[in-house]
Amino acid sequence: MTKKQATPEFDLLIKNVRVVRPHGNVVHSSDIAIKDGKFAHIAPGIDVTRAKQVHDGNNRLAFPGVVDAHMHSGIYSPLAEDAVTESQAAAMGGVTSSLNYFRTGQYYMNKGGPYKKFYPEVLKTAKDKFHVDYGFHLAPMDGTHIKEIPELIEKFGVSSFKIFMFYGSHGLHGASNTQKDFLMIKEDERYDYAHFEFIMRGVQAAREQMPHLAKQISLSLHCETAEIMTAYTKIVEKDKSLKGLAAYSASRPQHSEGLAVFIASYLANETALTNINLLHLSSRKAVQAAMMMAETFPHIDFKREVTIGHLMLDITSKAAELAKVNPPIRPRKDVEFLWDALLSGELDWVVSDHACCRHEMKIPKHYFGNIWMAKSGFGGTEYLLPALVSEGTRRGMGYNHMARVTSWNPAQRYGLNKKGDIDVGFDADIALVDTSKTWTIHAKDSPSTQGYTPFEGLEMSARVDATYLRGQVIFQDGKVVGKPTGQYLFRPTA
Repeated sequence: MTKKQATPEFDLLIKNVRVVRPHGNVVHSSDIAIKDGKFAHIAPGIDVTRAKQVHDGNNRLAFPGVVDAHMHSGIYSPLAEDAVTESQAAAMGGVTSSLNYFRTGQYYMNKGGPYKKFYPEVLKTAKDKFHVDYGFHLAPMDGTHIKEIPELIEKFGVSSFKIFMFYGSHGLHGASNTQKDFLMIKEDERYDYAHFEFIMRGVQAAREQMPHLAKQISLSLHCETAEIMTAYTKIVEKDKSLKGLAAYSASRPQHSEGLAVFIASYLANETALTNINLLHLSSRKAVQAAMMMAETFPHIDFKREVTIGHLMLDITSKAAELAKVNPPIRPRKDVEFLWDALLSGELDWVVSDHACCRHEMKIPKHYFGNIWMAKSGFGGTEYLLPALVSEGTRRGMGYNHMARVTSWNPAQRYGLNKKGDIDVGFDADIALVDTSKTWTIHAKDSPSTQGYTPFEGLEMSARVDATYLRGQVIFQDGKVVGKPTGQYLFRPTA
């Protein structure tokens, strides 16, 4: 018997896993040693006596912890509640870093005003509640917010910003004439193309002031065109041949996305802003527009995002209005185009766009079956990695590619410099995935308070068995483990 060392050098040793790294095209059988929350040694056959604790990985795939770069904690329920339950759902899906879009105005904190007053309250509310590491993207809603961009970067560690291109004259859930109340901005402010231009100039000015951070300061855009959506909504609401998800997709047509991509890209060129993220592209026309703009403006570093919802669901989904989201779930031909684009490397990362909207808020009982009365958005972070591995494997997608689009790419773009890979010195964030058993998605098995899921009944061929955050188990055997230990991600990180 080998004599055990008096003081083992590693805190944890995970034996017998297949390590999935975001680079290359090979999965290596190996052991993973962790010390002080970091990867310390990765190699086969590490002696168990060198570690205080030893876990058997049982030949599971070890993915880098998922960076879910598009979530909405606190949109339909108080942030103090969502931070707990929805980060538990994230842990179930192998997510270890949650980046949440946040803004002033209705929903979220239901407040307007400058971020220097608003954002500290957000951080105070979130502290010690997330089970995964967390950060926020912020949306400059008025001129004051644009002026605050340098301070938000330097003082608060917010390096990514957002524009909702349709908010100025179209509602979150459909047509609306009360946008001033919704946005909570002053009467002399307008949320329009000119404002978007000035946001871009503000972000670019900050990048020029901080050249050492500029690579990881970026602007994200929700690309839909308000005027087209408003006009088409009036037409589609009168067309009784269209119902449910098909009607909602038709009311926010694909060319509305494509045109918004053109406008966003032209403004980015005009303002010399080169770090642009095109969010949740949902259709062939949107992706084609994005690729055209990449050719037209090759000096702009465009990143293109897709959600697991738009990859897994189409307008025939039995979830009906429960799957209402912006941009809409699309016809099957668009879904197939998105998969082709993802497999060919034209889409840079996959996210959940998780926005927990409880059943009673999503659609009141007396409006069941009415797509127009349902609220937009649904959760799904807990199915992000399992669904991508399940469906991606069926379509020939490599594990390394999956790691790139769920971890490495968003981590690099959004300034998470110790996330996204299983390598010495990186945060020891791991998702252990079992691909040997099939299982069926049921909302009742999720920690989320949503109570339903549009993914209900889908059969998966991959499941997250355990999630490790900085070397500590936070999810195992179907259950969340321990108290919240998520840390705020001041970005760009060191």
